[in-house]
Amino acid sequence: MGWWEVNADTLARSRFVVSPLDEALACLKLLHCGVAGHPGERAWLDAHRPAHLRRMAADPVAALLVGAGLGREWNADFLTPTPVEGLSFEEGVARIRATSPDEARADLAVSVGGPLPAALDRDDLPERAAALLEEVWAQAVRPDWERRRRILEADVVARTAQVSRGGWATVLDALRPGTRWLGDSRLQINLNPYPPRELSGAELVLVPITPQRHGWVAWEEPERYAVVYPCAGALADDGARRVPAALGALLGPARATVLTLLGAPMSTSHLVGVTGQGLGSVGRHLRVLLDAGLVERRRAGRSVLYSRTPAGEVLVEAGGGGRAGSRD
Repeated sequence: MGWWEVNADTLARSRFVVSPLDEALACLKLLHCGVAGHPGERAWLDAHRPAHLRRMAADPVAALLVGAGLGREWNADFLTPTPVEGLSFEEGVARIRATSPDEARADLAVSVGGPLPAALDRDDLPERAAALLEEVWAQAVRPDWERRRRILEADVVARTAQVSRGGWATVLDALRPGTRWLGDSRLQINLNPYPPRELSGAELVLVPITPQRHGWVAWEEPERYAVVYPCAGALADDGARRVPAALGALLGPARATVLTLLGAPMSTSHLVGVTGQGLGSVGRHLRVLLDAGLVERRRAGRSVLYSRTPAGEVLVEAGGGGRAGSRD
């Protein structure tokens, strides 16, 4: 198995990063594999994959590049640069475009595990990869980016609260399939027989994506390492926020949305991220729900988490929204 040695200082400096480029990369991988993790992804694939397949049919070189560079076992390193906090999509994709042709070919040879197809022995691979990602971003990700960003930020809030409750080990154990905290400063990152890497003094970033595949890891030795992981499944499914009409009529749609989502504990910031409502609005809804005995609150480290009371559970179940709330 592959594992990283992550000491206490590196863990203490670790942080979550939302990366537009990695979201676009994950969406390209989803378009390539065509396998949805939940109904929301299936609807997105139905809307965008036909155009992607037409693009691949019209450009066989791009199709070979995607197939070779985004494999099941290994991604070509130049296609998945290690995320940097605060980079825009345009700044991120510029890093791919700046890759030298020789480096791109060498990375692809590693990802395919042998000689490259003759059609990929060319100098414009970084430009082609960047152009393809720009098209995916413009057509399939950017129109929905604000919702995606709220979902990703909400996941970060939830994971940060989990760190305060149970420590880093509880978070790292649940990031992605194959990732597990082994103890003794060892973080298993996958089940492949790769040699261990020692991260002392390095930057470790954790990067959520909405597509519900396995994610990936990336590094720029020895300065920066990243684990890209699928965010919580229910958060990636916009259907989790649908509110039954009867409950919406009783409480008002916005307040009913808050109550429906509180099948699992959430902070105010988390609710703001998931619902898109303003901080003041969410705060007012929580105050009304608290006064009515439908939610309760408790402190977890620096966060205050809200969840439904038994009375709130009964109300949501009676309105037909219990299933949606419990999926979070």
